[in-house]
Amino acid sequence: MNYRHAFHAGGFVDVVKHLILARILAYLALKPAAFRVIDTHAGIGRYDLESEEAQRSPEWREGIGRLIEKPLAGRAAELAKPYLDAIARENPKGGVRYYPGSPLLTRHLLREQDRLFALELHPEDQRKLAKLFAGDIQVRVTEIDGWLALGAYLPPKERRGLVLIDPPFEERGEFSRLAEGLAVAHRKWATGIYALWYPLKDRRQVNGFIADIKASGITRVLRAELTVRKPQDGELFGTGMLIVNPPFTLEDELKVLLPPLAERLAQEGRGGWTVDWVRGED
Repeated sequence: MNYRHAFHAGGFVDVVKHLILARILAYLALKPAAFRVIDTHAGIGRYDLESEEAQRSPEWREGIGRLIEKPLAGRAAELAKPYLDAIARENPKGGVRYYPGSPLLTRHLLREQDRLFALELHPEDQRKLAKLFAGDIQVRVTEIDGWLALGAYLPPKERRGLVLIDPPFEERGEFSRLAEGLAVAHRKWATGIYALWYPLKDRRQVNGFIADIKASGITRVLRAELTVRKPQDGELFGTGMLIVNPPFTLEDELKVLLPPLAERLAQEGRGGWTVDWVRGED
């Protein structure tokens, strides 16, 4: 499965992933101490939804487009506000032509004392990302394999922050690399927050991945999944994230956000969600 960001920007996967990212960053910003975000597979940062890539597969219409057409209400709207405000800042004329990927969304939510390390292996994408953040002293863009960088960049000097691991799943074995990469990173920085994205396409592969995480001995692992259709013929039917050392508020926040998201993002009348603990405290 090729999940290169440009072809799927603003789709239901991005909506769920980036809402979770925004909630984690909002929590980190509650304390005055600086934090750092390490984005291991950063992409290009800003996506033009009228570009050839986006038009070839306009998944944003079934993602962020639906939230624009039918906004969230009540407590869910309050929780989604940082995410939606960042999108609005990218689209001052209204609508949603430009969609912020994870590094740009993160940048909108940083304070003056916080930092972002954005890692991207694809040379063309890295150049676009570096141009986007040129002159920004709070952002460092590096052309490097995010998997290799996990060991080199941890722990951050701030000792607070988030590692976002969002691989494109272009090659076989990504689930194994995801589990192994987390284990390596966690050994170097056991107190950090980690958010790992994975596609819901083959439930057997996902179950094997979850089993590997359980076997690793890592504790405090929260799982959030949202499905938009019934599983069929190996097609992408949902999106998942594992959050290690999640903010204590996150579980309840996701139980507020995911039900209305499942209703709005469902395709063919099918939508579901799950928030549970893969492994809690020992």
